[in-house]
Amino acid sequence: MSDTCAPPYGGGDPYADYRAAEFPFTALTDLADRRLGGAVVAANDELFADRENLLLPGPAVFRPHTFGNKGQLMDGWETRRRRGADADHPHPADGDHDWALVRLGVPGIVHGVVVDTAHFRGNHPRRIAVEGAELPGTPGPEDLLAPGTVWHPLVPRSPVRGHAANGFAVGDRHRITHLRLSQYPDGGIARFRVHGEARPDPGWLAALGTFDLAAAENGGAVEDASDRFYSAPVGLVLPGRSRAMGDGWENRRRRDAGHDWVRLRLAGRGAVRAVEIDTGYYVGNAAGWAALSGRDALGADPGEWFALVPRTRLQPDAVHRLVIDAPRPATHVRLDVFPDGGIARLRLWGGLV
Repeated sequence: MSDTCAPPYGGGDPYADYRAAEFPFTALTDLADRRLGGAVVAANDELFADRENLLLPGPAVFRPHTFGNKGQLMDGWETRRRRGADADHPHPADGDHDWALVRLGVPGIVHGVVVDTAHFRGNHPRRIAVEGAELPGTPGPEDLLAPGTVWHPLVPRSPVRGHAANGFAVGDRHRITHLRLSQYPDGGIARFRVHGEARPDPGWLAALGTFDLAAAENGGAVEDASDRFYSAPVGLVLPGRSRAMGDGWENRRRRDAGHDWVRLRLAGRGAVRAVEIDTGYYVGNAAGWAALSGRDALGADPGEWFALVPRTRLQPDAVHRLVIDAPRPATHVRLDVFPDGGIARLRLWGGLV
């Protein structure tokens, strides 16, 4: 059996033989996250499984022996088997492939992608390729497929393994709004993650005036955190209210005299005028107190942290709205929670300076 294949499913935990991997770029924002507005706007084929599954949050789910009219129901994007031109040439030609067009939820600089073939064992593609383009506004598939559209190669045609996380670092530094994911010659991909630095339209942010400087959709990003045990801190800067306890940032219970924290990079150098700290769905495990500090990496003292919000008592399952009396320019903020506990969302309302 080829090294790219995984053994047929033998029962039990479907992830037991999944080939996971750690990639340094996955700490960056997933620019294609469906929760940020990412979408698969078109695909040339999706006979077995819908293209929209590529961007669903969370890992793919496999339920064996669940068949529809077209076969096993798969949680991913799966195309039909390609055939050659005739009986004398039954195999696909070298360049034959399927494609899907992805609109990023937030435009940006792509640092790496993960092509996850979870549960696609003998039906994953042999190779993949990824290209990126920058188009203004909200173009449709016909605009993306137009002859004049410039596509930058981000990942050359590369082999992938089945039932595995396949990661590819990207060196191209063009600002990207859309991606074309190609699979050769056909097959199934469970999830597609696009990690990088957000670069929203600066004209749009200027027109807004006041907006959430921490929001991922505006270019804010989580840089680091003391603890990611129960859930990743990226939940703090996702759009909308949290919908469940696992939709925010929750750390483990502390058994020492320390406290937990998360550090964020703002959408730009801005002045925070109002703060929302939301503990939605954290009832017995909300943070007890919180404090907010700022740092101006472009100021006279780039290493200095200064107080924005003093240590403040938090209530469970509640939105706390706090006004900053004397706003100061900042490029970064640090949220400290005492001694530990969950925060669902953090909103930092202000404007660029």
